[in-house]
Amino acid sequence: MDGLGAGVWGLVALAVIAIVAALVLLARRGRGADGGDLLARVYVMMERDSAARLADGEAQRTRLDQFRAETADRLGAMAQSLTRDLAEARVRQSEALREMAETSARQLDAIRATVDERLHEAVERQMQTSFQRVLEQFTAMQKAMGEVSAMTAQIGDLKRLFSNVKTRGGWGEAQLRAILDDVLPPGAYEANCRLREGSAEVVEFAVRMPVRATTPPLLAIDSKFPTEAYERLLDAVDRVDAEAERAARRALETTLKIEARKIAAKYIVPPVTVEFAVLYLPTDGLYAEIARIPGLVDEIGRTCRVMIMGPGLLPAMLRTIHLGYVTMALEERTDGIARLLGATRQEMLRMDGVLERLARNASAMSSSIDEARRRTRVVAKQLRGLDGIDPDAAPAMDEGAAERGETEFNGA
Repeated sequence: MDGLGAGVWGLVALAVIAIVAALVLLARRGRGADGGDLLARVYVMMERDSAARLADGEAQRTRLDQFRAETADRLGAMAQSLTRDLAEARVRQSEALREMAETSARQLDAIRATVDERLHEAVERQMQTSFQRVLEQFTAMQKAMGEVSAMTAQIGDLKRLFSNVKTRGGWGEAQLRAILDDVLPPGAYEANCRLREGSAEVVEFAVRMPVRATTPPLLAIDSKFPTEAYERLLDAVDRVDAEAERAARRALETTLKIEARKIAAKYIVPPVTVEFAVLYLPTDGLYAEIARIPGLVDEIGRTCRVMIMGPGLLPAMLRTIHLGYVTMALEERTDGIARLLGATRQEMLRMDGVLERLARNASAMSSSIDEARRRTRVVAKQLRGLDGIDPDAAPAMDEGAAERGETEFNGA
């Protein structure tokens, strides 16, 4: 409202200035007796107008004060109402928050109790399961320890057993015999066979080769088990001693070459035997170490004509020999079938001759039957003459009867 009053007073001032300016112009134009009166009237009018304006200003000021008082009262009432509403809203919000907090607390307590109960049950189950598993593992470990102890004792027994050369050779020979019995047919090999007449040397096993001959050649198979050199090699590998490992491999190579030369000198006796022999190693581990030495197997096969085989390779060769026996049996059966077919052909030729003679006899029999029928018709004519029937009166009937009788006879 202060701004409105200032604007009104500005307008009043501008109006006064405009009136004064107009009066000055009029005074300059009409200088005379009437000019003074005119100014006086203007002055009076101006005072009146000023007084009226002052009265209006006072009235406006009064109204403005009243408006300010009313506005202040309204604003006060609004502020009180707003304050009261805010206080009530704050109280309601506090109550709602307190109820929410209490509800959340109750729900959290219920959730905590449920979680604690389930967690307790899960922990108990897990502890029972873990304890049971621990007991089972402990039992299994005790059992395994017992088995390890038993295995250790057995290994010690095996070491003591294999420390004897004869026992070691007997074990290799028994294993080789089991393989031969499992693969070859009965009677396909001989044990402890003497290859030379008058010689005391006998080979452990001699396999008869599947060939057509009066005396089939033999394949000599001898088992060797150089455990000393092999154990030194394994011990050097366990100790990661490269120099000792090389020395053990050289010793094993030397031992094997010596044994191969002995087998070649004793057990390769053509034509009693084939041109080669087999040196059998009882374990695949030993054969793997021999095969790992570069060129050893090829050199022994080339120079000594001795094949080195282990438990994994020997059955394959024996199955090849067994297949040769099967082939021979098939060839013998083929020869028997050929002889049977030849005899059958001869019998068929004889049967053809018999059938030919039977056909000639059948032809002669047919001629005899025709002659007998002809004679029968002649006799029938003569008999009809004796019965008083003219033989010439019914020749057609006789011929028809004869034809019917021939047809019935042929059909019979």
